[in-house]
Amino acid sequence: MRKLLFTITLTSIFLYSCNKPKETTTPKATPDIRTQAETLAKKFIITDGHIDLPYKLAEEGYMAKGTIPDLSGEIDGNFDYIKSKKGGLDVPFMSIYLPASLQKTSGASKVLADSLISMVEQIVDTYPAHFALAGSPAEAIQNFEKGLISLPMGMENGSGIEDNIENVKYFYDRGIRYVTLTHSKNNLICDSSYDPTRKWNGLSPFGREVVKEMNAQGIMVDIAHVSDSTFYQVMEMTDVPCIASHSSVRQFTPGFERNMSDDMIKLLAKKNGVIQINFGSTFLLQKSRQLYDTAKMALKEYKAQNPNASDSAITAFSNQWLIDNDFFADVKDAADHIDYVVKLVGVDYVGLGSDFDGVGNSLPNRLKTAADYPKLIEELLNRGYSEEDIEKICYKNVFRVWDAVLKAAGKS
Repeated sequence: MRKLLFTITLTSIFLYSCNKPKETTTPKATPDIRTQAETLAKKFIITDGHIDLPYKLAEEGYMAKGTIPDLSGEIDGNFDYIKSKKGGLDVPFMSIYLPASLQKTSGASKVLADSLISMVEQIVDTYPAHFALAGSPAEAIQNFEKGLISLPMGMENGSGIEDNIENVKYFYDRGIRYVTLTHSKNNLICDSSYDPTRKWNGLSPFGREVVKEMNAQGIMVDIAHVSDSTFYQVMEMTDVPCIASHSSVRQFTPGFERNMSDDMIKLLAKKNGVIQINFGSTFLLQKSRQLYDTAKMALKEYKAQNPNASDSAITAFSNQWLIDNDFFADVKDAADHIDYVVKLVGVDYVGLGSDFDGVGNSLPNRLKTAADYPKLIEELLNRGYSEEDIEKICYKNVFRVWDAVLKAAGKS
């Protein structure tokens, strides 16, 4: 959701096992659940459908400078090499996020998309011992076996395609492997879940062409952010499975169309797709959603009363307000969403889509950075999930969809 949430700080509130050889040593006593979870996080590939690092770096001025921070170490934020290695994150999809505001200026979305893609390429070129590009599950597996973190890319907002169908192939060639059809506003492709005007009542005529061309080129269709009508129309026409790269379950957040209803999850699963659970607190808990507007008002009042407050003071106020008002979800709440999907349609249709570096300081307790995936795995183990189940949730389900889309396009 970026972007509509707390991005420090509004300024804070807005500013196989991969065929990996198994150990042959004599097994010791059964490890405790926490140790088992940490072991599985390293043993299995973990893929995450949505990490907003590129746009975060652009906001911090790196794109304008033509530089990047030292991503081989730790940086401020939810994602970097150290955090990822600690948490076992191996295949984070880099979000090429295109703000809806750019749709007002012809060419602006595509220009930004190209710049952000180039930034991801720069990361790989600068740190080849740490990161690598990946255009397929096979490439991601090869990188994993070399100890490299793969950086596949998904474009968040199809506005980058503009009104030129040839740009679908262009972005495939540039490394884009999924496209979120829209973001916070209706665009030339379809209606957004956040936009009440519903210009197209779903897909536009051009949007239908885009979906077909994405199928033809081997780009996964991402139905996160779209209106319900758009979702059902995509399901009617797509020939291959789809993903919801960073969405959660509407049952826990009634009326929040950005999350998926039971009927939508069932249809996505029937089509062999995957919902990747968003970790943002307002995606996980109705209580957090209800506090969101109050939090914005509290921050506004604080700024009015303290016009000379520093950014650090504003950040401290925001964070303390959220703590004092019990805003944050917990890792258990993320597990509840996974549980719900599994009970509704089975373990083959759910994955992880954290929205790290995109939902700012709204992330749950015990699930704040890429170092924290073992805590989610621990929670699933405590609930009786098998290692096979966890392997599917960590990567196999998403890789199945990714492979199917590439195969249908003759690119696998």
